[in-house]
Amino acid sequence: MHARSGRTVRDLRRENRTAVLRRLYFDGPMSRLALGPATGLSSGSVSNVVAELVAEGLVEEAGSVDSAGGRPRTLVRITPGSGFMIGVDIGETRIRIELFDLALTELARTERPLASSGPRTARYDVDLVVAHLREGVAEVLRTAEVPAERLLGVGVGVPGIVARTPEDGAVVHGQTVGWNAVPLERLLREHVELPASVPYWIDNGAKTLGQAEMWFGAGRGARSAVVVLFGSGVGACVVTDPMGPGRALEWGHLTVRVRGRRCRCGSQGCLEAYAGAEALLERWREAGGRPPEGADEETALTAMLTAAYPAEAGTAPDATALTVLEETAEYLGAGFADLINLFQPERILVGGWAGLQLGTRFLETVTGYAREYALRYPASRTGIGLGTLGPEAVTVGAALLPLVDFFAQGGRRPEAEPTPPSPAWQTALRDRVSP
Repeated sequence: MHARSGRTVRDLRRENRTAVLRRLYFDGPMSRLALGPATGLSSGSVSNVVAELVAEGLVEEAGSVDSAGGRPRTLVRITPGSGFMIGVDIGETRIRIELFDLALTELARTERPLASSGPRTARYDVDLVVAHLREGVAEVLRTAEVPAERLLGVGVGVPGIVARTPEDGAVVHGQTVGWNAVPLERLLREHVELPASVPYWIDNGAKTLGQAEMWFGAGRGARSAVVVLFGSGVGACVVTDPMGPGRALEWGHLTVRVRGRRCRCGSQGCLEAYAGAEALLERWREAGGRPPEGADEETALTAMLTAAYPAEAGTAPDATALTVLEETAEYLGAGFADLINLFQPERILVGGWAGLQLGTRFLETVTGYAREYALRYPASRTGIGLGTLGPEAVTVGAALLPLVDFFAQGGRRPEAEPTPPSPAWQTALRDRVSP
């Protein structure tokens, strides 16, 4: 049966379920009465949808609130244990794998460090990365005692551009890590021991960071934002719809200096060649600085910042480290100015493990340069700040990828649609609890 708009009754039911699930997810617990105006659905539609979701175990009662002159209204919320997601961050210093319930409570995590020395292509050997994911996924499921069949999906944030083909699914073009058209989704399906029905969602790491910050972090309430990711390299995600997925930008490969430093992508003068953690440490070393021998990038960057901005009163800063960082602040300010002029966002948010370290030291300086280089009007309307979800934000955003699709499908799992509850059960449920 088709509605006049061309949508089927099944489409309308799915959209109604999606509207209720999303509202409960962001604003719940809520009463059925409050869900009506919040979703734009009639009271009858809300009651029917909630009855279905309760019968399927996706929604549960969560106490009650007093009403003006009537019986207390029962609150409902999404059942945290009704579904699980795995989020993966294939970062540039480690692979982080986390298991979440539907309320995004972390149930288990594991980390697999990547080699801090040797050729980058060896560090990101595809077989090694896939092996880390195979072992890590099995470990978090085992630790939390969650059956793989209850997974809504596995979300993976990767360094690089993600394309999709009918044969291989998600294919990663990660030029800076030596990945040339790596069929990552096919490899994971072949080697990770999960049911064939469990979907994989693979996307750029800056994009998953943006999703997390817009939904739960410093981007909440903004109509548009650019979320920048600083790690070994530099990336960004532009978001023009707060509930949308955003669009990944290879911002780190914007040219900031003609015939400048050689970037690890092979080009010259890229922002990443000056502002990524790997490049920062190389520039410090070239200028005569002494990063800790054998330390990984995170430890070495911490040492550089400590040298430039000593905590102890009366301790002179390391002039070499300070000069490199001050120069970097200007490059970043110019890069932020380009984002402001191009996209005129409401906010620019800084995330990633290196971005959070750097931002706490000189974000104010970077902001000053950005306002100096950008057009005055859009610059005056753009706030610049740090992300609030910490270095795990990429993993959280990756876990949101299967959740977004689950909600878009009205809370239906991909393998089969559950049988809808009978009208008699719906009536009994409505009689048992007040609206």
